[in-house]
Amino acid sequence: MKRSYLLVITLICLLSSVGFAQKSKDKDKYKKKEFCSKQNNWSNRDKVSVSDLRESTISTRDVKVDSKNGRITVIGENRNDVLVKACVRAWARSEADARSVVNSIRVNTSGVITADVPKDSNASVSYEIRVPNSSDLDLASSNGRIGIQQVNGKVRFKTSNGRVTLDDVTGDVTGQTNNGRVTVKFSGSSFRGSGMNVETNNGRVSLYMPTNFAANVEAGTGNGRLSSDFSELSISGKKRKYGANRVSASLNGGGAKVRIVTGNGRVSIHRSSN
Repeated sequence: MKRSYLLVITLICLLSSVGFAQKSKDKDKYKKKEFCSKQNNWSNRDKVSVSDLRESTISTRDVKVDSKNGRITVIGENRNDVLVKACVRAWARSEADARSVVNSIRVNTSGVITADVPKDSNASVSYEIRVPNSSDLDLASSNGRIGIQQVNGKVRFKTSNGRVTLDDVTGDVTGQTNNGRVTVKFSGSSFRGSGMNVETNNGRVSLYMPTNFAANVEAGTGNGRLSSDFSELSISGKKRKYGANRVSASLNGGGAKVRIVTGNGRVSIHRSSN
């Protein structure tokens, strides 16, 4: 009897250890990696990648970026200068060849922030840029995600292929992606600025707003479902799985116009906390 009891306790401990290990593994899986981390380098039978982090500080409140292949992340902060981090990465058949490509790439931060990536090379340059909160932005990417946080200024952006994420971005905001999901999150009680107009030709749209958020909101899809936590922005009658679904309403007395639409994809409007 005593031996059976000890066996049961041992099994419980083992199962608990496995569960804890699995939770820790899952937590590490979703842990945000440091920008330009060496952990993002990879290799397989044919190719190996090499990366190099470049940093520079410039003095401007008018930030322009032109990325041929790589993501752009802009973070607004309480600062007076602009910190530019560029992650130059290349992949080739050998580490030496990849390193040679990386060393040949120059990052320019005078005027438009860009990089001279050799044609036909397997290389990318991604940016993490920390700017004053009131900066104006003009961002363009031929192939890569665009993410902007905590900026209130004149914001223009466009990517041919990549997800767009806007977190508490206000001011005069216009942008689009030809192919990629759009996620927009607001905090506070109103949109601070003249308005927002964001589009994706192909991709899901997710909009998050506090209950007391005041704005004139328009959201819709040319082909896809639409769901909303706000009754004012809900579709009356039978909801369509396909085809056009569009809603618009003045929330909490109205305010600046916030327009977020997709040509093809689902639209989800969520109620969030401040």
